[in-house]
Amino acid sequence: MTSPQQTPEPHGHAPGPDHGPDHGHGHATGHGHSHSHGPAAPVSRHLRKVIAAVLIPFATAVVVGLAVLWPGGTPAHERTGVGFDRQTEQGTVVSVEQVDCKDVNAAQVPPTGDTSTPEGREAVNAQQGQCEKATIEVTSGAEKGRTFTEIVQPDAPRQLHEGQRVVVAYAPDAPRDLQYSVTDVNRKIPLAVLAGIFAIVVVLVGRMKGVMALIALAASFLVLTFFILPAILEGSNPLVVAVVGSSAIMLIALYMCHGLSARTSVAVLGTLISLMLIGLLGSFFIEWAALSGNTDDNTGLIHGLYPDIDMSGLLLAGIIIGSLGVLDDVTVTQTSAVWELHQADPDMGPRALYRAAIRIGRDHIASVVNTLVLAYAGAALPLLLLFSIAQSSMGTVANSELVAEEIVRTLVGSIGLVASVPVTTVLAALVVSADRPGSDAGGKPRAAAVRGGRRRRAK
Repeated sequence: MTSPQQTPEPHGHAPGPDHGPDHGHGHATGHGHSHSHGPAAPVSRHLRKVIAAVLIPFATAVVVGLAVLWPGGTPAHERTGVGFDRQTEQGTVVSVEQVDCKDVNAAQVPPTGDTSTPEGREAVNAQQGQCEKATIEVTSGAEKGRTFTEIVQPDAPRQLHEGQRVVVAYAPDAPRDLQYSVTDVNRKIPLAVLAGIFAIVVVLVGRMKGVMALIALAASFLVLTFFILPAILEGSNPLVVAVVGSSAIMLIALYMCHGLSARTSVAVLGTLISLMLIGLLGSFFIEWAALSGNTDDNTGLIHGLYPDIDMSGLLLAGIIIGSLGVLDDVTVTQTSAVWELHQADPDMGPRALYRAAIRIGRDHIASVVNTLVLAYAGAALPLLLLFSIAQSSMGTVANSELVAEEIVRTLVGSIGLVASVPVTTVLAALVVSADRPGSDAGGKPRAAAVRGGRRRRAK
């Protein structure tokens, strides 16, 4: 079996013992045209076996991990009535009327009239201006049809209007007049419309690829909802759950969107190696920086409800899962770049392929790292504003655990992304250069005829 570069040209057009001259010529030319304009030629059976020998055990381990760690469902607990851990129902604003704030507010102005403190200013504001008295009807649950009133301050960030759909919190142990309160606005319809527009745009532009991408996205959410989250709540190691769940998402998404091919398999290997690097770096720096993962009300509530959950492990799991989506993009792009370069010039060796593809990768690195940093900065913008108001130094801000978490998350994920470019490029260059297609299943010459036909046309 000879390499593509060493295939003798007479194979492409010289008549063999079973072919006449005209047939040999037509065969070469036809394959040359197909190679130029059709999909990439499949790799050799030997190379497919090598890739399968690596990926099949990995996929098997992922399936076994899913079976072993699969949860029996979200563990039950007694509601605390705090934060998100409240019983909620649906409601509709029936009417809204204007009332004098001092007639409905119990807040008292300080005897001295001091408004220099936030509490004093709030008390004064609560006694001034026109408030809104909203009547809300409960539209779900055992007490459907019950109404209650809600007072809305003039400076409240969320104002209510008649006909608005809202989410109400229910506290069964509270006095009857205080059992219900508006906790949020019902946004299901605008969110559903936006999701529909997104799906339509993806399908119109991506066509069948877009459909498969949406199916893969739904599968990813199913893995996250029915495996990762319940398994962590049941007490399984968050890092192990994240690795198994992320690997399952990666296999489903990549093979479903890009097909079962050697090209996709190389992207899977590159993603896997990068995820392992992110896991190792994240584990080391989370421990070294003494990050507890318990930094706000939500994580504090989780720790209070499920004290056995390893919060630092949960932080690391979030870093791994958060990095996976961007990693897929980088590895698939680099693998495709190497394959297309090889198709354009089959005589390029692995070193030349790597040098050409890494130039594409460097542009990708610059944009992806900037995207990650800005995404995390945007998410933490209110927190950064608080530090700016407090006039804290950059060192003080960076040293606080809230910001340090985001720094570790951003830098560890970025290191993994940057490393994925050369790693995936090397793998793809080695695989596509090591490919030595000989004959197809019918024993007919394949690659030799392709390249022979191409050389003859070039002449």
